[in-house]
Amino acid sequence: MAKSRPVRGATFNDASARFNLPAREADGDWLDAQEAIDGAPPPLRTTVTVETPRTIISRNQSPDISFEQSVNPYRGCEHGCIYCFARPSHAYLDLSPGLDFESKLFVKPTAPDLLRAELGKRGYVCKPIAFGTNTDPYQPIESTWRITRGCLELLAECRHPVTITTKSNRVVKDLDLLAPMAAQGLAAVMLSVTSLDPKIAMTVEPRAPHPERRLAAIRTLTDAGVLVFVSMSPVIPHITDYEMEHILERAAAAGARGAFFLPVRLPWEVAPLFRAWLDAHFPDRAAKVMATIQSIRGGKDNDPGFFTRMRGQGPWAELLRTRFNRAVKRYGLDGERMRLRTDLFRPPAGPQGELF
Repeated sequence: MAKSRPVRGATFNDASARFNLPAREADGDWLDAQEAIDGAPPPLRTTVTVETPRTIISRNQSPDISFEQSVNPYRGCEHGCIYCFARPSHAYLDLSPGLDFESKLFVKPTAPDLLRAELGKRGYVCKPIAFGTNTDPYQPIESTWRITRGCLELLAECRHPVTITTKSNRVVKDLDLLAPMAAQGLAAVMLSVTSLDPKIAMTVEPRAPHPERRLAAIRTLTDAGVLVFVSMSPVIPHITDYEMEHILERAAAAGARGAFFLPVRLPWEVAPLFRAWLDAHFPDRAAKVMATIQSIRGGKDNDPGFFTRMRGQGPWAELLRTRFNRAVKRYGLDGERMRLRTDLFRPPAGPQGELF
């Protein structure tokens, strides 16, 4: 495994060929001497581009996903988690799901205004809005852009229920909003903790906060009355699976009220990125990891089928479920359900909201 902290998660930046987009490839003998002639390439910098969507609420129709609507303030994610199932979404922008996904970010500063307009529409039906379903709403650029914060301010004003999934302790910066909402049954947070080993965590999720900071965030949120769950998604065989019981024990001690997990998924361009990452950081077990993943996914790198994609199949998937179920029962993480109120909702103030 790499001894120093990786700068990024992906090991290459190939463009997707899934949509038959025009592609260029550098060629020539001079490439072998390029660094000697031109010097080392400059460090990869994160760029941010403003996006102006027409709407901000995404509706979900997948039968195996619990939320019906979500908001994603950002495209791309600087955390650089190698397993991120959202990476292929960058292919739609003619960008690479590899390094582009974690370095070419897009922000939606009009999200709070768009959300206000949609919540104020006649006939809007209040259902919990999920944040963090695609990319992390508390990735580093949230500290500058505060788009998630702006959306939460509106939801608090409207008494609208919200769920947040994140692997960042930055969520506690919005505790002044989340605590009062939680007291009304309007907010719940899922903190993602996939490994407690700092060396593994910095390799799997190179720019995400330290696992201990996430556990501290669980304690801070819980002490403030916020309902917190721990997410162990994904579990990577032979890399993080051995930590399952320890993570659940630590999360319960920090105050988490429930837990869930998913076996690692490798849709579309994620699979070759993940394989290259294994070869770079875990060459001693790369073949074993992929063989086990394929046993969970019906002999393939990925199983896109509804329900089975979340649970996996075969002896390995069953073993993970058995271990998880026993551990959540042992540590008291199996009794809480996420029930948020929708009856307190009031449309936002404004020309549209005043029609109600």
